Amino acid sequence: MYVGTLSFDLLLGDVRSLKEKRSVVRPIVAELHRKFAVSVAEVGDQDLYRRAQIALAMVSGDPGHLAEVLDRCERLVAARPEVELLSVRRRFHGGDDE
Repeated sequence: MYVGTLSFDLLLGDVRSLKEKRSVVRPIVAELHRKFAVSVAEVGDQDLYRRAQIALAMVSGDPGHLAEVLDRCERLVAARPEVELLSVRRRFHGGDDE
C-alpha cells in the first residue's frame, strides 16, 4: 500500500472577503475530488482571505499510478488562473515505512 499527499499554498487573486475566498476555494476542492477521487480539504489560513492551504491524500497499490495522479492534481491547481501557486509539498509513504 502506498499513500501520497500534496499540500498547496495558494495566493488568491482579487478576493476581498472570506465569502469571495470560499467561492474560489470550494470549486478547486470539488474538482480535485470529482476528477481524481482523492480526499481533499482546505486545511489552513481559513481566517486569511487572500491565502489558502489545500491538502489532498490518495491511497494506491501502485506507486506509479499514485505519482501520476498527484502530478495531474498539481497541474490542475497550477493551471487555475484565479490562484497563484506559491508552494507544493509532496510526500510518499510506502510499504516499507513504519
